Amino acid sequence: MDIHTAYLSIGSNMGDREDNLRKAIKILQDNDDIEVTGCANIYETEPVGYDDQPYFLNTCLELKTTLDPYSLLKVCQKIESDLHRVRLIKNGPRTIDLDILLYDDLISDDPILTIPHPRMYERAFVLYPLKDIMDYKGKIPEDKSVKLIDKPYI
Repeated sequence: MDIHTAYLSIGSNMGDREDNLRKAIKILQDNDDIEVTGCANIYETEPVGYDDQPYFLNTCLELKTTLDPYSLLKVCQKIESDLHRVRLIKNGPRTIDLDILLYDDLISDDPILTIPHPRMYERAFVLYPLKDIMDYKGKIPEDKSVKLIDKPYI
């Protein structure tokens, strides 16, 4: 079995935001096909795209996985469902949001799964935590507040 490296962004702005992040990470860690090998610091960030909502807590994870990208996407979507994510407003409030940012050196324009994530380089709430766990040297937008609040969970 091939082992792949993937990077995820995780965010929450409803309910107990910190507990939502912890639960999502625990579910990933409990999956036999996934090893969480890195966890970024936790950042509190302004919402992007729909401003009339609470601030988010965001982090990024590095994973080693035997799952293909679409199977990993299914795992992420199941975690969102299990943690009661409801999609009522585009970019609106959510209990949990998991996005696959990178998967090995894969480039995919598939409408179901675009890798690298199509807007990751525009989002400080993704790039600050991603920089904690990988060698990212690119520009980070400064249009929204991103504040370090906690150390990694793992």
